[in-house]
Amino acid sequence: MSLQFGVFDHIEPIPGQELDQIYHDRLSQVERFDAAGFYAYHLAEHHTPAVHSLAPSQNVFLAAASRTTQRIKLCPCIYVLPLHHPLRLIEEICMLDHLSGGRLEVGVGRGGVLEAYFWGSDWDVERNFMKYTETLDIIRQGLSHDALTYAGEFYQFNDLPMRLRPKQQPFPPLWYMRNVEIAAREGMHSIIVGNLDGFAANVRRYRRLWDEYQGKGAKTLQGSDPLIGLVTHMVIADTEEEAVQAARPAWEEYLWNLTTPRRLEAERRGLKQFLGAGLNPRPSGLPDREAGTEDQATQMPPGRHQRQEEPGQVTEQARSAAFRVVAGTPPTIRDYLDEYVSTGANYFVCAFHFGNMPEEIAERSIELFIRDVMPHYQ
Repeated sequence: MSLQFGVFDHIEPIPGQELDQIYHDRLSQVERFDAAGFYAYHLAEHHTPAVHSLAPSQNVFLAAASRTTQRIKLCPCIYVLPLHHPLRLIEEICMLDHLSGGRLEVGVGRGGVLEAYFWGSDWDVERNFMKYTETLDIIRQGLSHDALTYAGEFYQFNDLPMRLRPKQQPFPPLWYMRNVEIAAREGMHSIIVGNLDGFAANVRRYRRLWDEYQGKGAKTLQGSDPLIGLVTHMVIADTEEEAVQAARPAWEEYLWNLTTPRRLEAERRGLKQFLGAGLNPRPSGLPDREAGTEDQATQMPPGRHQRQEEPGQVTEQARSAAFRVVAGTPPTIRDYLDEYVSTGANYFVCAFHFGNMPEEIAERSIELFIRDVMPHYQ
């Protein structure tokens, strides 16, 4: 089965590097991905007090990337919709879609309530979700119509002319992260996180629900096959030991960046409502992120919890049930991808540069992946 490849990125601080150099190096990486035939570059959105994103305005960074690339899709993944005014986002989506020659793809989501609190936005989880839903409705309508009329809880517009329209019709392709049921129901591509066992079940779930909601064999609104992929952080080196030694400190720093600063800020301010499960509460009524029994394959043997041990065994299962990391040589990564293909997925999302990883480590992984891994699956 042929795979398409993408890249997921946070753009984190790197010790000893100034911000302008980090941006320059990342833009150079995106150029390499473009030349190598990667499908898309997915850039996350996070804001202070988080520290794991140095590109909180994805549109600024992706506009720069659009001028030095030719084919790769540029995908904010995700826009944290409750933090954006829908009209401003409609206009910037139109601008970026034209600046990139119709290469913009748009990820959408709720984001975290702690960031909403610091933005002075609606941080109650139910109202935050209402604002997400309303903003998404407005964006879809505003991008696809010459005028916008909308009466909602948060925004009201009356026959407002939409002076800018996107290059892609009716609007750029949409992506949803971490819940395949919502993605299938809304006609969106899907990216999730986790291990291969949970992913395999969710691939089946996504295909089943896509046929149910969109019609058997249906394409997206833009006429393409729906994509589903898993984010996998990776380090590739000439030896297994070298890959693992490079991955461990970068992964530890990544996990710290991802989880600790926001918790510490909530503790410092006595914001008990955001501690523990309150940091990422889920609105009522949302479908479960995990697949049910109807989409599970045959049972694993006793004591076996994964289809395959993750190459390098950099992180224990209990340490991070969400994002994962693999480390090894190109043949090791190919073995992992052979099993990945068996899930039925058609998209594989790499994360090469994470934590405090030096530039040269990421560059070597990218080089080996492009040269010794990608050609086996295209």
